[in-house]
Amino acid sequence: MLRKTKNFLKANGFHYKKKYLSPLVAPENYYVLKFGKNHLNNRYIVQYSYTWTGRMKVNQIDLRLHGQKRPRVFANEAQLLVYLRKHLK
Repeated sequence: MLRKTKNFLKANGFHYKKKYLSPLVAPENYYVLKFGKNHLNNRYIVQYSYTWTGRMKVNQIDLRLHGQKRPRVFANEAQLLVYLRKHLK
């Protein structure tokens, strides 16, 4: 999931750690990826669900860079990559 974002992080020297969550009550599943150069203090959370054919559908991507109070919300991975290219140097 989100192969382009992982390749971008690796190419720019960021380390990451991933975790999957599937709550019992909500229909969405969550994918949490923490990343950073020295400390894993940035994260993005992907809310996804499955269609009736079994394909994964990304509903929302939340990004919290270190020090942000409210997450940035993206609809797809392309918007996330544009934002990361501007703000992570």
